[in-house]
Amino acid sequence: MTPQEPPRTDGPVVRAVSAVPPPALVLVSIVSIQLGAAVAVQLFDTLGPISTTFLRVALSAVLLLVARRHQIDGRARRHLGLLLLFGCVIGLTNLAFYGAIARIPLGVAVAIEFVGPLGVAALTSRRPREFVWIGLAVVGLLLLTPDIGGDLDPVGVALALVAGAGWASFVVISPRVARDVGDAGLALAMAVASAVTLPFALAAGGLEQLDVGLLAGAMAVAILSTALPLSLEFEALKRMTARAYGVMVTLVPVVALIVGALILSQAPPAAALLAIACITVAAIGVNLTDRRGTEIAPPPSG
Repeated sequence: MTPQEPPRTDGPVVRAVSAVPPPALVLVSIVSIQLGAAVAVQLFDTLGPISTTFLRVALSAVLLLVARRHQIDGRARRHLGLLLLFGCVIGLTNLAFYGAIARIPLGVAVAIEFVGPLGVAALTSRRPREFVWIGLAVVGLLLLTPDIGGDLDPVGVALALVAGAGWASFVVISPRVARDVGDAGLALAMAVASAVTLPFALAAGGLEQLDVGLLAGAMAVAILSTALPLSLEFEALKRMTARAYGVMVTLVPVVALIVGALILSQAPPAAALLAIACITVAAIGVNLTDRRGTEIAPPPSG
């Protein structure tokens, strides 16, 4: 007798997502993250970027903890120090990024932030050709220099660079968290990040203005920036190579530029457009020439 196959328990949504080509899932994820950032900007006038950061991180932590609650085990206690470090990186990166997009166009902020993980991808390869790509990214940054203090707020540029350093740290730390703590690691780190950002939010003010509408907006940011893209990328990475994923992620600055222009009516300076092009080409070059098949991880910020 031939044993019967167990009945499928996947719901219609899961089956529908599984039928979508992986590159399309990654593209939707990238667009979702930038839409989340655009929604966050709309909350800044009332809540401010710091309180918006706290709400985004805290609500994302709740969503992820609910989804991963059955995967939390003793490994979290054994690697508490690592989770605290990871949570601090996520929290501070989000504070820096939201502070940046409150001052400079979204596309420019994301392009500057993107240099962080790009530098990690290039410098860890230790091959001469990789330095060509990081050099191109540096050229992109230099193209922005004349606009700093003019069209570009220098504090916003500095915060974007800090966010880039945080994204680079995320790229380095996240594989170890996944290995040592498992899939619940990000959820627990998000809970730490919410604790890290809470004192900043209380000091900055804005939470007292919270109402149902603003809370709904903050939940939309949490879903668009964290819950939805993570779910889509998890499914995509089951069916695509790391290198293909890395090449897709290089679209992040371009998508940010488009979302900023269409939704936030942001028109970056002409030099910024060329700078974003240089950084995007550099990112594509790094991923195409990296024989290890590693990829730039998605940003820990919106």
